[in-house]
Amino acid sequence: MGLLLALEGSWGCGGERGVSPSRLFASSFCRPGLARYLSNNHEEGEVLGHALVDYPEGGGSRPTMLGQTPEGSLEQLVPERDFANLFGSRAQDLLRLTNTLSSPQIGAWTKRLFFLLYSEADELESFLDDYGARSNQSYAPVTELVASIRGFSMAGLSLEHLIRRLDNYQVLESLSGLDADMAREDLTAARRWVQDVLVALLGEIRAEAERHGVPHPKEGHEEGESGFPLVRFRLPRDVGLEDIAEEEQRIAEVASKYLQACTMLDEGASGIIEEPAKRDTFLRESLTEETARVYTATVHNLQSTYDTYIGNTRLESADERLPKLRGHVSGSLHLLEAATQLVHFLERHESEVRDDGARSQLARLAPRAQVSNVILNVLLLWAGRLMAEGRVLAEDLLPSYTNLQVLDVELGEGLVLHARPISLVVSIVVHYATPVEFEVAGVTCSAGSILEMMIAAGSKSDEKRFRFRGDERPLRDIALLFHHDLGEGGTDTLPPELGYLSRA
Repeated sequence: MGLLLALEGSWGCGGERGVSPSRLFASSFCRPGLARYLSNNHEEGEVLGHALVDYPEGGGSRPTMLGQTPEGSLEQLVPERDFANLFGSRAQDLLRLTNTLSSPQIGAWTKRLFFLLYSEADELESFLDDYGARSNQSYAPVTELVASIRGFSMAGLSLEHLIRRLDNYQVLESLSGLDADMAREDLTAARRWVQDVLVALLGEIRAEAERHGVPHPKEGHEEGESGFPLVRFRLPRDVGLEDIAEEEQRIAEVASKYLQACTMLDEGASGIIEEPAKRDTFLRESLTEETARVYTATVHNLQSTYDTYIGNTRLESADERLPKLRGHVSGSLHLLEAATQLVHFLERHESEVRDDGARSQLARLAPRAQVSNVILNVLLLWAGRLMAEGRVLAEDLLPSYTNLQVLDVELGEGLVLHARPISLVVSIVVHYATPVEFEVAGVTCSAGSILEMMIAAGSKSDEKRFRFRGDERPLRDIALLFHHDLGEGGTDTLPPELGYLSRA
């Protein structure tokens, strides 16, 4: 069985360009009986230098390429024994870093070391994928190990980043002293466990490399040997302090979306699950990789909105609640990032890899029960807890940055509050991203939910009067919508202030 080799370039045996295949096979640059390995990368061609061409002794007819494919094909198959040199050359940096990280004197890894390991693993994984190693029996275990190292490194990076910034984020101030200590201990233990798993994975990579005849370097990684002192001071915050138009509305938007994210994580919370089988069930039914990525993206978008519209503004500088809220968002985000990487590991590398040997190998190095325990009983648990502890800040900020009003409206003659106008009302609420309550004949619901509004309006279909409660900005546009007959003549008949509805 061989690995895939792309022949998109035309490097000669000595690295020269423009040499035709017929000249190449007879080239005097090649050793008798051997032709240099061809690649779209000159360095790789120089590194491998093994036979892909058999020449008959004493000359004779045109040689035959090993693993020859039909004429005109851009791909060849290279035997595993020939690929080992190329793999060994590309793996040297990771193997050197393995020496550094496996040293008992190194202690707890820094954020820099986690990032270096992620970078080296990411590059090596891309290289292996380029050559189809994931689908090759000999190199599939190596590829899965490298991919797992990449994922665990990202999880460790997120945890180390959070642990270093817990005090700056001010997220533990909202917890009791006992809970704050427990949070710090849980996160530190999880980070230490991730490091231990990575050490085991790196040891296995070394063994796999030796199995393929790859020499292990004796020296450590140059960048990994250097370090930087802990940061014990900060520069003054004097950049920007801009006055952004409608920044108060953005603060209200962030506070509102924060509360929505809290609800999302509350509904997806598992609590502490002691039994591994029950954890597996929860992961299979409630916290798939897709769900974990939705959680992470939601909180990441929240942080991005804050940084774009609130960070370094005068209001942020003047209101201490704002950076605290941002700290709760960031703390939860880093935990969800780590959780997503580990959920991916369970679903992709330990459960779905096609090579049984690779699967059992990964299960031995990172036991499923341990991984699920860290995901649910540490990362997801504290991600939800940190968001929940910031809820009081968001609830306090919302009325501070909104002008709560009550709007009473009445349907004009011949108008009905059916699905289309309700969708326009919901679009207005979504546009301003602040909560608005809808009331009809004593029945209340969220005006941001088309389903809830349909049920409420449908249950009181004879009613013509409605009430909205919320910030003055969405209420102002809702009043305009009703004044212009709910847009029943088409959105092009609405005033310019509601032009965004035609793009919704």
